[in-house]
Amino acid sequence: MAPADMMAGVPEQMLSSARTPPSTTPPPRWRPSTLDWVRLGLLLAGLLCVLTGLLPQDEAVDNMRRIGPLLLFLGSVIVLAELTRQAKVFDVIAHRIAILGRGHYPALFGLCVLFASATTILLNLDTTAVLLTPVMLALARPARIPPLPLAMTTLWLANTASLLLPVSNLTNLLAADRIALHATDFGARMWAPQLMSIVATMICLWVWYWRRGRRDTDRYLPPEPVRPQNARQRALLYTTATACLLFVLAIPLVGDSIGIAATLAAAIAVAAFAIFDRSVLRLSLIPWQLLVFVVGLFLVVPTLSRFGLSEVMHWLIGTDPGALGAYRAAGAGAALSNVANNLPAYTAGETVVPDANRNQLLALLIGTNIAPLVTPWASLATLLCLEFCRTHEVRVPMPRFILTGLALALTATTAAVAALLLTG
Repeated sequence: MAPADMMAGVPEQMLSSARTPPSTTPPPRWRPSTLDWVRLGLLLAGLLCVLTGLLPQDEAVDNMRRIGPLLLFLGSVIVLAELTRQAKVFDVIAHRIAILGRGHYPALFGLCVLFASATTILLNLDTTAVLLTPVMLALARPARIPPLPLAMTTLWLANTASLLLPVSNLTNLLAADRIALHATDFGARMWAPQLMSIVATMICLWVWYWRRGRRDTDRYLPPEPVRPQNARQRALLYTTATACLLFVLAIPLVGDSIGIAATLAAAIAVAAFAIFDRSVLRLSLIPWQLLVFVVGLFLVVPTLSRFGLSEVMHWLIGTDPGALGAYRAAGAGAALSNVANNLPAYTAGETVVPDANRNQLLALLIGTNIAPLVTPWASLATLLCLEFCRTHEVRVPMPRFILTGLALALTATTAAVAALLLTG
C-alpha cells in the first residue's frame, strides 16, 4: 500500500502534529513595537540621569532598593498567571462563573464585580489584572457575551477596589511605614472609602457598559463546564491552581514579602510545566517590558522632583490638614497618576505631605489608587488589562475609555475622600 493511501484515514490535525512536533516549533521572532521603544527610551533616559549626576547615585540606589520587591512580585506573578492560563485554570473558573449566573446578566454582573473586588482586595491590583483579565475574556466566547464589559469590569475594579488592605495596592505597601497603620487598623480606616469607591464603580459599569442598551440580548448562554481531558492536563490544572491558592493564602502571612510568595508560587508552576509540557517554558514568559518601564519611571520621576516637580506638588497639595487639603492631595495624586503613573505619583506626593496630616496622606493614596483610569499608562494594572485585551483581540475604543474613565475617576475619588473625612 502506498504511503499516501495508508494515511488517508488519519485526521489532518494528527498529521500536522506528526509532521511538526510542538517541541521543535521555533518560537515566533520578536519584533519591538512602538510601546517597546518607548519603554526602552524611558529606561535609557533614567540611566542617563544617573550617569550625568542629575540623579545622585545614592538616591537612585535607594529607589531601586525600594522597588526591588515590586519588581520581583510583578515578574513572578505574571509568569504564574501565564502558566495558569496555559493550564486552563482561567477557562474552568470563567465557565463556572457563567454557569452560576444562569443566563441572567444582572447575576453575572454581580458575580463578576464580587470576584474582581475580592481578588483586588485580598491580592493586589496588578495580580487582579494578570490573573482575572484572562478569566473575564475567556468567559466571553463560550457564553456569547460581549467581551468589552467584562474587560472594563476587571480594569476598573483592579484600581478602584485597591484601598482596603496594605496588600491591595503596591502604593499601599510603599506607604505602610509612612501611614503607621497595621493591616487591621488600615482596613478599619479605609473600609468606608473602599465601599463608596466600589459602589460608584458598579453604577458607572452598569450605565456605560452592562445595561441592556450596551448589549444585544437579555440573556446569555451558560456554557458547559471545562474539564481536563487526560492525566497530563489534570496534573497541570491542579498543580497551577494549587500554586495560585497557596499564593492567596500566603498573603496575610508574608506582609511585605509578597514578592517571595509570588516567586515560590511561580516556581511550583514552572516545575509542573517542566515535567508535563516543557515547550511552554520560554524566555518570553518574563515580562521584561513592564520591568523596564517601572525601573525607568523610578529613575526619571525622582530626577524631575529634584528639578521642580516637588515644588509643583507642594503648590498643588499644600499643608492644610482639613477637608480642603485632603481634596487637594487627592486631586494632585489623580492628575499626576494619569500624566505619568500612579506609583511615582504617590512617591512624589508623599514627600511634601507633613507627617501629622494623616487624612491628607490617605487622600493622596485614594487619588493615586482610584483615579488612574483615564490614560492607558496611569497604572500598571491598566497597562496589563489593555495588553491582555490586545492579545485577545478585544477592541477598547480610546475616546470612550478616556471619557468614561474620567467620569468614574472624578465620581469615585470625590465619594471616597468624603467617606474618609466623615469616618475620620
